[in-house]
Amino acid sequence: MDYLLKGAKQKLISTLREKGISDENVIAAFEKVDRHKFIESFMWDKAYLDIALKIKYDQTISQPFTVAFQTQLLQIQKGDKVLEIGTGSGFQAAILSAMGAKVYTIERQEGLYNETLKLLEEIDHKIFAFFGDGFEGIPRYAPYDKIIVTCGAPNIPLSLINQLKINGLMVIPVGENSQKMLRITKTGEKEYTEEEFGDFIFVPMLKDTKTIH
Repeated sequence: MDYLLKGAKQKLISTLREKGISDENVIAAFEKVDRHKFIESFMWDKAYLDIALKIKYDQTISQPFTVAFQTQLLQIQKGDKVLEIGTGSGFQAAILSAMGAKVYTIERQEGLYNETLKLLEEIDHKIFAFFGDGFEGIPRYAPYDKIIVTCGAPNIPLSLINQLKINGLMVIPVGENSQKMLRITKTGEKEYTEEEFGDFIFVPMLKDTKTIH
């Protein structure tokens, strides 16, 4: 990693602190994980700016602050089993893994899934990636300590609540055009509480899968 990228990364870390990211485990993960590896090389000069960037298949790699904010809300503990809905570039999964979580992640775009799977196997082979419908989650490995949804859901999917442990947390942006960031705490088999943490804009969470033709 050259000195220009290193300097840009340190500037981003400072920006995250200034914006209120105080969980040192989150900060340490951003120190460990190189965001430029998750985007195409012609965009490396923008890799450590606090902005979302376009990736293939009409998707985006989220703004670093958004990744850090959602991760901080999850209160990750080493050894947590975490389900991520929307693998995308793989950056969020790598951040969670760098914090010591056991990460299961699902992506609905087959082309993106194939490319990200290859990248994750090179960068972090501890992440379990799956191709499928995010609304269904990955029930085979449930229950999860934490669930993170990285796309804008029209509502809170009960199928995901069902895959959460009692006292487990789910961070999910909910809404149609813009989203409210919610943290769900599962308090019983069918009960949960909600906390709200401001407005965000995510790509929409879509049903079913999109296969390569």
